[in-house]
Amino acid sequence: MYNEWSLDALYRGTDDPAIEEDLAALRALTEEYKTIAITPPADGIAAYIRHVLETDEKISVLVRKLNGYFHLRRSVNSADAEGAGYATQIRNIAASRTGAAVTFQKYIASLDGLDAIIASDPVLSEYAFYFHRIQNAVSHKMTEAEESLFARMNLSGGGAWGDLVAHLTATVAVDYKGGKTSLSAIRGLADSDDAEERKAAYEAELACYDKIRDAVAYALNSIKAQVNLEAELRGYENALMMTLDQSRMKKETLDAMLCAMREAMPKFRAYLKHKAKLLGHKNGLPWYDILAPMGKADGTVYTVEDAHHYLVERFSSFAPDLAEMVDTAFRDEWIDFYPRRGKVGGAFCSNLPFMGQSRILTNFSGTFGSVVTLAHELGHAYHGKQIETHRPLNMMYTMPVAETASNFNELIVVNDAIEHAEGEEKLRLIEGQLQDLTQILVDIYSRFLFEDEVFRRRKDTFLFPDELNRIMLDAQKEAFGDGLDPDCLHPYMWCCKSHYYRAGLSYYNFPYAFGGLFSYGLYAKYLEEGEAFLPKYRALLKATTVDTVENVASIAGIDLTEPDFWRKSLKTITDRIDLFLAQAQ
Repeated sequence: MYNEWSLDALYRGTDDPAIEEDLAALRALTEEYKTIAITPPADGIAAYIRHVLETDEKISVLVRKLNGYFHLRRSVNSADAEGAGYATQIRNIAASRTGAAVTFQKYIASLDGLDAIIASDPVLSEYAFYFHRIQNAVSHKMTEAEESLFARMNLSGGGAWGDLVAHLTATVAVDYKGGKTSLSAIRGLADSDDAEERKAAYEAELACYDKIRDAVAYALNSIKAQVNLEAELRGYENALMMTLDQSRMKKETLDAMLCAMREAMPKFRAYLKHKAKLLGHKNGLPWYDILAPMGKADGTVYTVEDAHHYLVERFSSFAPDLAEMVDTAFRDEWIDFYPRRGKVGGAFCSNLPFMGQSRILTNFSGTFGSVVTLAHELGHAYHGKQIETHRPLNMMYTMPVAETASNFNELIVVNDAIEHAEGEEKLRLIEGQLQDLTQILVDIYSRFLFEDEVFRRRKDTFLFPDELNRIMLDAQKEAFGDGLDPDCLHPYMWCCKSHYYRAGLSYYNFPYAFGGLFSYGLYAKYLEEGEAFLPKYRALLKATTVDTVENVASIAGIDLTEPDFWRKSLKTITDRIDLFLAQAQ
């Protein structure tokens, strides 16, 4: 307890006989699926479709269980060769059924009277949205042979390049103060109270990328070229349009959000320039001071046990079921807390809704920020609790809504702390919240600009590290403007962010901005409606796996395609900036 997570609910180690049993079951079910999916009967269509779906459900649970286990193992030990071997087996099995799945999907799309067939069976009725997505997506399918080939080649293509980057960034040695440390540990010093330590850590971080930048650049080029090709083969205008379709989100929604964000950028730049002035900088804020804490902390150093009790207490006043889940997460060893060599940096939550649990990775350091990070990831786990009653093929929510519950949790914790703080401590908390918002709005916008430009240029050129650095610096200058010192930016932000290295998940940047602003709008509604908001909130989270982003928001009476919603959310944030500008002198 309060150390490493337990994966025993999945498997008790690589010698657990259940692994081989589940792999055997997965192989058998996959072969069964490959046979039945391509042989529809002349009649009894509803029963046939249900048979295929129920077989697919069993496969889905086994794949998520096996993949989940080995992914979690590798995330805390990037040198886990045994786990990597199993992961390859699972991917090969999953990829082998791609052609049959495409055949089945095209059959579904060809059916006349599909709605009547769906309505005739209670299981099929639960999959109504799933079927309609299949109908809409069929125009973007390649042939069965091409889909199968593409899935198999990804294993040694985009998927392998992503694994390489994860290994390199987890194991690269950072030279610091005469010793060696990890990239996650050195990046963890970015919010140190010691100004010299922040600058030294920043310089050490940038220096370490020389050891891996060529390999990481080849990975980035290869992944983006593969995604560009996939978008072309599937008939999309570009990779962004393919991502939006996968996200079940309209381009109008993204445009409305980005429009409102750009309008608010001058206010964020005013905040950054004011912070720079307070810290004694004359040419904008240097990158190494973006996360510099302001004001004075109350001196509290949180143990994990402190964080446990603190979060349970805070969430109890909002939603008892959330507090109960948080308590369970700590007590039942859902969380891996501390940094160590070979463990990936940052934090994430892996939902395991088929077993009613989640697993959370963090790199806890005892700061209030570490507590907030836990709150954020536990929000993802709460989201997972809302979807666990769905059928197995209805358990995947898309990128934009993925950050809703996590950011909402952050708001609960941070706003409560600000409300109960005074003086320098209150200033520190307000400025800390502005730091986070600057990250998920301004910095995220720069990352969006960078990735969009890389996709565009990768169509006809190879981008070497120096060119990637230039693109990143240009993106940071456009987003941050004169808020940052133009001579002290972060050219290697492309190298340390794992979000760029997922062949099946492009543009994993704008969803953070979406989640932040969407949660602010939802939180405002909570303040207006009180307890009456909670059923809507739970229903909204549950609907994220079975509806479009826009329809999910409509449950709370929100129109995402209009800039006004995003402007109202940003107004709450810019008001906070005005408060900081007035009080921090």
